[in-house]
Amino acid sequence: MMSTVGDLAAEALFVSHLQPSEQPSRETVAEAVTAMILRHGSDGCAAVVAEEFGDHPEAAVRRMSWVRRELGAAMATQRSPHFAS
Repeated sequence: MMSTVGDLAAEALFVSHLQPSEQPSRETVAEAVTAMILRHGSDGCAAVVAEEFGDHPEAAVRRMSWVRRELGAAMATQRSPHFAS
C-alpha cells in the first residue's frame, strides 16, 4: 500500500508546476501533490507521466529523479523522531 501511495505522490509531483530551481518547501510540495491528484486523478497523473517519458525521455528521467529526491527528503523529515527536551 505505501509504495502505491508513494508512486501516486511521485506522479502528482511530476505533473505539477514546481521546478527544482524553486527549492520548494515540504509544505509547497504537499500542496502541489494534493492539487494535482484533485485535478487529474490517479489515472490522469500516470497518463501525463507516461506521455512525458514517451515524448521527452531524458528530461522525464531527470525530473523523476528530482521528484524522488524531494519526496524521499520529505518522508525522512516526517519520520525523524521528536524527543521532548
